[in-house]
Amino acid sequence: MAKGSIKDSDLQNTKKWGDAKYIEDDIIIVDDISNAPIPHEAMRMNFIILALCTDGHATYTLDTEEKTIHRNDVLIILDRHVVSNFCGSKDLKGLCIMLSVRFFFETIRNVSDVSSLLLFSRYHPIVNFSEQEADTFRNYFYLLKAKAADSSNMFRRNVVSTLTLAMFYDLSNVIQRVLATGGERQSSSEIIFTRFIKLLEQNYKHERRVSWYADQLCITAKYLSETIKNVSHRTPNEWIDNYVTVEMRVLLRNSSKSIKEIAEELHFANQSFLGKYFKEHVGMSPSEYRKG
Repeated sequence: MAKGSIKDSDLQNTKKWGDAKYIEDDIIIVDDISNAPIPHEAMRMNFIILALCTDGHATYTLDTEEKTIHRNDVLIILDRHVVSNFCGSKDLKGLCIMLSVRFFFETIRNVSDVSSLLLFSRYHPIVNFSEQEADTFRNYFYLLKAKAADSSNMFRRNVVSTLTLAMFYDLSNVIQRVLATGGERQSSSEIIFTRFIKLLEQNYKHERRVSWYADQLCITAKYLSETIKNVSHRTPNEWIDNYVTVEMRVLLRNSSKSIKEIAEELHFANQSFLGKYFKEHVGMSPSEYRKG
């Protein structure tokens, strides 16, 4: 791969894939990946892909590793990873769900062990489903597609979000099955990442210093930063900011709390500090986001 040849992917372009159904730029559902325009250059994912191969096979490179998917294989690609050299067989067919990073974290924030899902997808980007598991995924897919297409439903987004959460619970169940039969052990870096995410899930509302998390893990902040970046392609600060901004979005959209009350709940010095933080990471003020 030539230096400088990696391009950023654009979730909006995937809306043009055949009979795609979508809700804004948050979730896009395509039932025939064979019609997808395959880019010639390497693409860095800015969204999450969950796809089921229903027929045929395909090869591709994920970061620097060559991968092959077959029938009943589920492909999981999180953002920041680079996909290149995709080549599908003539009989390739598959179902594909694409999620914005924001929608992904807003949706699965209630899954009890997000860290396991994040870590698993990095080291197991392809999972072979049993026939029953594949049927379950297909049922979720077609129900999600139907609900995403129903623009007359004033609760469409909530319904799709709830169904997506249920799908990820079932996916997590498959992950536990694979881990139980694989007998694989986590590396020291994976253990640190898992412990960091668990700490973050419990403390992000009141602790945003990388040094604090490093102290809890009995390592230096520099070592924590290097380890987390290597495992997840994100820095600890990016993980912290993501958890905090997702919580802000949820509270602004789904609660009647004032911005001052939200600032107090998230341990900001005052409402002004929260406003600056939110605008820096989201691109608009909290009041503008709430009105939107």
